[in-house]
Amino acid sequence: MLSKSTAKYIQSLQHKKFRDETGCFVAEGPKLVGELLNEKIFPCASVFATKKWVTDNPGFTGSYSVEVIEAFELEKISALTTPNQVVAIFKKSILNEHPDLTNKITLVLDDIQDPGNLGTMIRIADWFGIKNIYCSPHTADQYNPKVVQSTMASLGRVNILYTALPAFLQKTTIKKYATTLHGEPLQKTSALKEGLIVIGNESQGISNEVVQLCDAQLSIERIGNAESLNAAVATGIILYQLLHA
Repeated sequence: MLSKSTAKYIQSLQHKKFRDETGCFVAEGPKLVGELLNEKIFPCASVFATKKWVTDNPGFTGSYSVEVIEAFELEKISALTTPNQVVAIFKKSILNEHPDLTNKITLVLDDIQDPGNLGTMIRIADWFGIKNIYCSPHTADQYNPKVVQSTMASLGRVNILYTALPAFLQKTTIKKYATTLHGEPLQKTSALKEGLIVIGNESQGISNEVVQLCDAQLSIERIGNAESLNAAVATGIILYQLLHA
């Protein structure tokens, strides 16, 4: 039987304040939890699962505890609309705070606030082999449950750092590209092997201060009448074009 205190603790991890205090975050569902347990990038603290999940996954054993709970108990601690067999608590990983960005494409996110967008962007970065993402302090928390779910375990394969972007951009010598509505069309840009690609806020775009610190501006040519593109969709198009031009 799941205790009230344990349920309350798991529920508290829906909030950044408590994730920061405990150094832990939540992952849900057989696929996501299974991948995170297999990769062992994030140490697992505990698993709460239905009997079916435990029976179907006898190979998942370690220093973490596994507690069998009923479906109605899973509903109490799940953030998903339809709870799915297992909830696990993982410890945040130690980041590489000073990665080598030479000869690499790096994403820089200026106030991406939607957790689903951030999660999808992390997943896109993983797909294209992007190893590092720098985020402004007001970008959604990488350990937000919606971000974690959206990444489908890519969270453990992309190094994500939060920092004041102006100071970071000022001190780096790597060429910086702001993605805007009025930049150089991607079709006219050669493939890149190195550079910082800045993606802006969903509604406001990139801040003027950050744009001023960039060396060039790039844009996705508009053919129809839509005002803008979803930030995650734009990221996928931009990375594909820059890596394959």
